[in-house]
Amino acid sequence: MNSSIRFKLFLMMVLEFFIWGAWLPLIFGYLPGLGFSPGEQSLILNAFPIAAIVGMFFSNQFADRNFAGEKFLAFSHLIGGLAILGCGFVKTFWPFFGLMLVHCLLYVPTISITNAIAFANMKDPQKEFGVVRMGGTIGWILAAWPFTFILVDWAKVDAAKPDGVVAWVGAVLANGLTGQPLLDATKWTFVVAGLASLLLAAFSLTLPHTPPKPAVEGESLALVSALKLLTHPFVLVLWLVTFVDSFVHNCYFNWAGTFLGSSQVGIAGNWIMPVMSIGQIAEILTMLVLGMVLKNFGWRTTMVLGVLGHAVRFGVWAFMPHAQGLIIFIQVMHGICYAFFFATVYIFVDEHFPKDIRSSAQGLFNLMILGIGALVANSICPWLIQNVYTVDKVTNFKGLFLVPLICAAAAAVALIAFFHPPKKAVPTVGRGTAPAH
Repeated sequence: MNSSIRFKLFLMMVLEFFIWGAWLPLIFGYLPGLGFSPGEQSLILNAFPIAAIVGMFFSNQFADRNFAGEKFLAFSHLIGGLAILGCGFVKTFWPFFGLMLVHCLLYVPTISITNAIAFANMKDPQKEFGVVRMGGTIGWILAAWPFTFILVDWAKVDAAKPDGVVAWVGAVLANGLTGQPLLDATKWTFVVAGLASLLLAAFSLTLPHTPPKPAVEGESLALVSALKLLTHPFVLVLWLVTFVDSFVHNCYFNWAGTFLGSSQVGIAGNWIMPVMSIGQIAEILTMLVLGMVLKNFGWRTTMVLGVLGHAVRFGVWAFMPHAQGLIIFIQVMHGICYAFFFATVYIFVDEHFPKDIRSSAQGLFNLMILGIGALVANSICPWLIQNVYTVDKVTNFKGLFLVPLICAAAAAVALIAFFHPPKKAVPTVGRGTAPAH
């Protein structure tokens, strides 16, 4: 693959995840500010996992088999971009929900389509894909930083009368919005996401042509065989732990913005997203050492460390909510948790599952990671924060964070006690035994 194509694929990934990273972190605090009930918030937040579940069984294969990848990407980001852009200008539930649902139904399939475009245009995917896919993590990080100059209290900046560019930048960075003005300005996250989506729609037309894939014989049987793998106890345990870890992971996204911007922690509105992006920076660094960690500690220990990382972070949040510096630093656990558990699960499936059903097995775990785990978290978390742990408009964060902390600890115990994978590859139930790796 020449450097020009590699750069285009890298930039495609940057824009793809910039879109998601722009609107997701602050939406959880924005929806209550619009007066939406916990049930309405859950419906809006669940548009994404519902789209992920639908995409797992329908839209991804439909798109793969009927459209050129770059054209589907352009169409999806054009319509989806206009939809998420519209979310910045509507204040009532049904229009907001409808626009978010349209965006998610079109956006979620593009996650796999971008991967398909990348793989179709690589000569050596094992060597090249990691660098290209890193563009997605960088895109998520880049989405956070423009808001340090958007979510700003400009009245305070003007009142400070900064002298010179350096003093002006310092005044901007030091005067982030809080309270209702921050909620009002959060609409710009949707506007930025929409503009990035429209930019990717145009850019997609410059990508290499990627024709639709023909249907693969036995593909539906591969999904059935992947489901049958759950009859192996250690596979079932890992699948259920993946659900718990996804739930805990999405509890973080539901509550992080509200917690970081609360009076207890006191992070200004324009710094909330950059602070959250520390996790993605840590993810890049952790991925670089993941191979060494797996070699030295093995599958189970690495996964246990990833799950327990959530417990450590929520423990700090629950018991030391006023330690702002430590709370900012502990964001590194987000990247460690992702790499040591989710990324490790993907690698484990690739190593241990039979080649002919490997893709369907990955989809089976993605069903938990992007779909069911997020669906449950997005259904429960708005209700928890507004109806159980909020008294007289003061949030009892300690009680709130003990929920994911206990769940993560229980999942780690389950891995230690019941996750005992064989040294050989998993045999496919009813289809013979796969060769050992």
